[in-house]
Amino acid sequence: MPVATNVRRGLADQSLIIILGILLIAGLAALMSASAPVGYAEWHDSYFFVKRQILFGLLPGSAVFLVAAKIPSTLWARFAWPLYATTLALLIIVFIPGIGLAINGSRSWLGVFGFSLQPSEFAKLSIVILLAYLLTYRPYDWTKWQESILPIGAALAPALLLIVAQHDVGTLSIIAIIIFVMLFVGRVPGLYLTILGLAGIVAFSLLIMLAPYRLARLTTFIHPELDPKGVGYQVNQSFLAIGSGGFWGLGFGHSRQKFQYLPEVSADSIFAIIAEENGFLISTAIIALIMLIGWRSLRIAKRAPSPFAELVVTGIVVWIVWQSFLNIGAAVGVLPLTGVPLPFISHGGSALIAALAAMGVVISISKEAKAN
Repeated sequence: MPVATNVRRGLADQSLIIILGILLIAGLAALMSASAPVGYAEWHDSYFFVKRQILFGLLPGSAVFLVAAKIPSTLWARFAWPLYATTLALLIIVFIPGIGLAINGSRSWLGVFGFSLQPSEFAKLSIVILLAYLLTYRPYDWTKWQESILPIGAALAPALLLIVAQHDVGTLSIIAIIIFVMLFVGRVPGLYLTILGLAGIVAFSLLIMLAPYRLARLTTFIHPELDPKGVGYQVNQSFLAIGSGGFWGLGFGHSRQKFQYLPEVSADSIFAIIAEENGFLISTAIIALIMLIGWRSLRIAKRAPSPFAELVVTGIVVWIVWQSFLNIGAAVGVLPLTGVPLPFISHGGSALIAALAAMGVVISISKEAKAN
């Protein structure tokens, strides 16, 4: 196995931890402001959503982050299959009546004792770890597709099909990009990548055409002015929020759109509220922090102690950066709406815990990074 068995561990990447901490604090501040009117209207508590984010996202996420940061990469490789099997079990349980919950058209949540959990968020990390393991645990003869790319695809297919069955195309699109980039970095032949890329385009096209609301989102993305009070409402209100913010913003807490004009202000529309209240400079700073996390993580990947560790960090970087691009791109109108949260900022306990767990893995591998 090419995964190193004896890895020397040093200090964690302190810069990455500081950048992540700043982004988390900025995210809580943004959520506190953006969600206040909705929280008061629905729960008579302006701080309802930020309290939930701290209690069910940040606190358990921080604990998971600290644990993950102490686990060496060799152990992640050893438990790649058990982690993936656990994820598959959770993805199946969401279809059990009385346990699985359907929210916004996606049956992606588990409801237990009044709490909700979204297994597909954790599937991202388990897929990254499993794929990194599959690409590195033994050498492949890539000329024999039946013994190389086929078993890898067969291993990942159950998770992808279960997410398709949950109607969670946003998460599926993130995982598809993660897999493609990891296969590329793992030196899978270009012919296989081309075939997989074309197959992915066809599959996503079919998923869009088979669901009228997805097709409506795509049409709205191309022509947002066609139905400003229907499917184009969220896009147009997002444009209005960002445009109102201008360069300096209206001032923290002074958004107009958050007063139940712009839907999902605590989740996939939160960047529009950030731009409205804080303007171009702060919005750009948020994007810069996300890119800095990606850059620092790629430096760690470059100095990783093994091909497995390099691929794990690469997959996590693609996940965080691509999901951020999907969320922000939808807010500014360069991408269609997908409903995915902005990492470390949007409300959502499962998303925050999973993202912090992933960053804990990156921090752990940073302790094993080779010197330049």
